[in-house]
Amino acid sequence: MKAIRRFTVRPVLPEPLRPLHDLAHNLRWSWHTETRELFRSADPEGWRPADADPVRLLGSLSAGRLAELAADEEYLGRLADASADLAEYLNGPRWYQEQRAAGAELPSAVAYFSPEFGVTAALPQYSGGLGILAGDHLKAASDLGVPLIGVGLLYRHGYFRQTLSREGWQQEHYPVLDPNELPLDLVREADGAPVRVVLALPGGRSLHACVWLARVGRVPLLLLDSDVEENAPGERDVTDRLYGGGSDHRLLQEMLLGIGGVRAVRTWCRLTGTPEPEVFHTNEGHAGFIGLERIRELIPTGLDFDAALEVVRAGTVFTTHTPVPAGIDRFDRGLVARHFGDDGELPGVAVEKILRLGTETYPGGEPELFNMAVMGLRLAQRANGVSTLHGAVSREMFSGLWPGFDPAEVPITSVTNGVHAPTWVAPEVFRLGAGRIGESRAHQVLAGGPVADEASAGTGTPRRWDAVTGIGDQEIWDLRRELRGQLVTEVRRRLYASWRRRGAGTAELGWIDGVLDPDVLTIGFARRVPSYKRLTLMLRDRDRLRALLLHPARPIQIVVAGKAHPADDGGKRLVQELVRFADDAGVRHRIVFLPDYGMGMAQKLYPGCDVWLNNPLRPLEACGTSGMKAALNGCLNLSVRDGWWDEWFDPDFGWEIPTADGSAVDEDRRDELEANALYALIEDRVAPRFYDRGAGGLPDRWIEMVRSTLVGLGPRVLAGRMVREYVERLYAPAARSRRALDAGTARDLARWKGKVRAAWSGVSVDHVESVSDTAAGGSAELGASLALRARIALGGLEPDDVEVQVVAGRVDSGDAIADAQTFPLKPVGGQDLDDRWLYEGPLALDRTGPYGYTVRVLPAHPLLASSAELGLVALPAEAVGEGAGVLLR
Repeated sequence: MKAIRRFTVRPVLPEPLRPLHDLAHNLRWSWHTETRELFRSADPEGWRPADADPVRLLGSLSAGRLAELAADEEYLGRLADASADLAEYLNGPRWYQEQRAAGAELPSAVAYFSPEFGVTAALPQYSGGLGILAGDHLKAASDLGVPLIGVGLLYRHGYFRQTLSREGWQQEHYPVLDPNELPLDLVREADGAPVRVVLALPGGRSLHACVWLARVGRVPLLLLDSDVEENAPGERDVTDRLYGGGSDHRLLQEMLLGIGGVRAVRTWCRLTGTPEPEVFHTNEGHAGFIGLERIRELIPTGLDFDAALEVVRAGTVFTTHTPVPAGIDRFDRGLVARHFGDDGELPGVAVEKILRLGTETYPGGEPELFNMAVMGLRLAQRANGVSTLHGAVSREMFSGLWPGFDPAEVPITSVTNGVHAPTWVAPEVFRLGAGRIGESRAHQVLAGGPVADEASAGTGTPRRWDAVTGIGDQEIWDLRRELRGQLVTEVRRRLYASWRRRGAGTAELGWIDGVLDPDVLTIGFARRVPSYKRLTLMLRDRDRLRALLLHPARPIQIVVAGKAHPADDGGKRLVQELVRFADDAGVRHRIVFLPDYGMGMAQKLYPGCDVWLNNPLRPLEACGTSGMKAALNGCLNLSVRDGWWDEWFDPDFGWEIPTADGSAVDEDRRDELEANALYALIEDRVAPRFYDRGAGGLPDRWIEMVRSTLVGLGPRVLAGRMVREYVERLYAPAARSRRALDAGTARDLARWKGKVRAAWSGVSVDHVESVSDTAAGGSAELGASLALRARIALGGLEPDDVEVQVVAGRVDSGDAIADAQTFPLKPVGGQDLDDRWLYEGPLALDRTGPYGYTVRVLPAHPLLASSAELGLVALPAEAVGEGAGVLLR
C-alpha cells in the first residue's frame, strides 16, 4: 500500500547537541576528518564512510542514544571543538582576504555556474569528471576564502544508479531523492515563504522553481528545483534527472540554470546582503544563458542590446571542457526562437540578436543549429580550456570564430584542472605526512594556498612537501600495502553485493573470498564509458592479458569501474564485454568490474591502487583528473600523454603509453598498436619494478617513484593551485574590465565596434617593402635589421582605431610562419592622395635559417582583452592562407 503523501519528520536534538545540526548542514564535514569522526562515533554501526550522510544519521538516532550523547562530557567536548573550528573556518581571513588587504584588485564576489556538482556522495548531483571538478572548485575556493556563489540544478533522480544483469548488461535505476532528507535547506524570503524563480514559457505558461541551499564550507551552492506545486506535470519534471530527456527538456534545463540561476543569485544577495558578483563563470556551455539574462537586466537602465553585451562580456569567464564538437549541446534554432521574444523569455529583445550569438558562422558549421559553446564564447571576454594540451585543441576547434588568425592566437587560454586534496587523500596518507610536519601545517599544504617558504631553491617544490622525502621506505611500503588491503576488502564487499543483485545465490559466491590479493600489483581504471576512453583496450589481446594476470612470479590484478550514458548502447556493450571477461572463472580472482562507480567508491579505489591506467584516444581527454587523485595517494600513472599528463609527465611519476595519433593508420590498427605498447610496458617495466626487491627486501625503485610522485607531482595537481590561477589570471582581470565599463563607456565601446565592423571590408595592406638593401638576394645576416614600410587602407577608420604589425618568424616548406613574433609599425605623416596611410618600422633579424614575415592590421582599443577579440584581421593578398608575405633564406 503506497502513501498518498510523503514528508520528513526531523529529529529534535537535545540542547547540548544542537551544534550537530550546523555541522551536518555544512558540507565541510565531507572533507574534514575530525567532524566525520564526530558523527561516526555517534553511531559506529550506522556510519558507512562510502555513503556517509550526517543528516540521515541524525534522523536515525534513537531518543535514548541522543540522551546518552547529551550526557557524555567527552563527546560534548569534541563537539564544542568541532563547532568552534567550523566557526573559525567560516569567518577567519584566508588567502583571498590577505590578498585584498595587501592591495590586490579582486572581485567582490564570483558566481560559478555548472550543470552538475560532485561535492559528496551524500548529494548525488553529478555524472562524472565535470561535476567532480565543479565540486572541487567550490571546496578549494572555500579553503582559500574566495567569495564564490555556486549555482546549479537539483535533480530529484540524480544521474542514475548502475547495476548489472546476469548477462552483464548495464541497468539504470533512478531513486527518488527527497531534499528534506539531504544536507540542504530551502531558501526562504524574510516572511518565511519559499523563494520562487519564474521563467516565462511559450503560450503563456510559466516554469517555477524553488531554491535549495547547500553550504560548501564558506561557499553557498544554490540549486534550483522545478518539482513545485505551481508547475504543470511537464514543467515539474524539468529537473528530474541529469542529462535526461530530449532537446526541449535539455533546453528548459539550461534556460533554468542560466536565466533562473542569475535570478536566484540576485535573490540570495538581496536576502543575505552578500555583495553582487562582479564576475560570472560558466563551467561549460550548459549555463550559457546567464549572459542573456544579464543583458535583459541592463536594458531597462538605458543600454541597448549591443552596449549591454559589452558590459556582460567584460565580466564573464567561460570554461570549455570538451575536445570534440560532438560533446557540445546544440539545439534547433527554431526551438530556441520559440522560447524567447515576446511570447517567452527576454521580451523586447529581438530574437534574431539572441540566435546570432549561437550561430555557427564558421566554415563547416551548421547555421540552422544553435551552439551553446559558441554562445558561451561570444558572451565571454575570457575563455579557457582545462589543460595546456586541451587549450591548444580548443583553439584549433573554435578557430573558425576568429578567421584569419592562426589557432595559436585564438583567445582561449588554459588553466589546468586540479583536485581537492582534503577530499581525495586517504586519512592514512594524511596521517603519514602530518606526522612529519604537524596536522595544522598538513591541512594548509593540502589546501593549496601559497606559503612563505613556497619553493625550495631550484626545485619549484614547496618546502613543506619536501618533508615527505624524510619518510622511510618501510613506512611507505607498509602504507601502500595497508591501502591495498583496504581496497581488497572493499572490492569483495561490493562484488558480493553486485552478484547478489545479478541473481546469484550465497552458495555459489564462495570464490569471492579469494578475489584480489593485497600483495599483488594492483591497477585501477575507472571513469565514464564513452568510446574514446577505450574501456576495453586492455582486452585487445585476451591471451596476453590473461598471461599478465596469471603470471607465476609477477602477476597483476585490475579493478575496473564506470558508467555508460543511459542512451549509449555502444558504451553499454563495452561494459558488458569487460564484465563477461571478468566473469571468467579462470581470471575472476584477478580482474573485477564494480558497478555504480561514484565518489564513495572512488575514495577507496584511488588510494588502494598501485597504478592508475588511462588510455584515451589522444587528444580527446580534456584533462582526466582521476590520475591526479590517484597520484596524491602515491599511486603511479600509466597513461597516454593526453590532458594533464601531457604537460606534467615525468619518468619519476609513472609511464607514458606510446600513441599512434597523427600517423596514417585506421582506428582499429591504432588500437592494436597502442594495446601492444600497453602490454609491453606492464610486462617489461611496470611489473618488474614493483616486484624487484633490493637488499632490504623492499622494491626500492618503486618506493622512490612513489616518493617522487608525492613530492614532485602533488603540489601541481591541487585544486587550490587551480583556483588561485583562476583568481589571478581570469577573475581579477574580468573584474577590472567590468569596472571600467560604466554606461557611457559601454555605449562608446559598442559604437566603436560597430564602426570598425562596418568599415573593415575597406581595410587592406596594399603594399609592403623593405627600404634597405639588407635582404638583397633573399638573404640577410643574423643581427641585421630591416626597415619596413607598408601602405595601409583604413576604410575610413583612424590610425588610433587599428594596430599595424609585422608578424615574423621561421618558416616551413610551405612558407607558414612558426614561433611568430610581432613588431609594431607606426604611422608616418597623414594620408596620401589615394587615401592610404604610410606605416614604417624596423624588423630585427634574431634567428638563423629560413625566415619570413608578413604585415597585418588589427582593431585596437584599450578595452579589448585581446587584439583577436573582434575576429578581424587584414593581410596582404599574397599572405592570405598559409604563406608568409616575404621569405628570407
